[in-house]
Amino acid sequence: MGKSFLWVFSLFCLLAAATPLKCITCHLRTRTDRCRRGFGVCNAQRDETCMTLKIYQDKQLEITYMECQKFCRNLTFDLNKRTYVYKCCTHNYCNIKF
Repeated sequence: MGKSFLWVFSLFCLLAAATPLKCITCHLRTRTDRCRRGFGVCNAQRDETCMTLKIYQDKQLEITYMECQKFCRNLTFDLNKRTYVYKCCTHNYCNIKF
């Protein structure tokens, strides 16, 4: 029983490692919580994670952008009276929750 369990566990780990990370894509999501352009799913490639970019103006959410992103990092900065918030995550469809 012990060898069978180890074999099945190893096979499961191999399949999980070979399955690409899936992220939601939306290239233009408006305040009404509706994706207007580019809705779908991307399979993250090597060094990619799921990313969400939210753009705020006067503390009100204006636009959201979601995609697979290479070398993503969590970041917040202000530019031209707007606040840009990047969030990165590493499990399937995690970027829809931000």
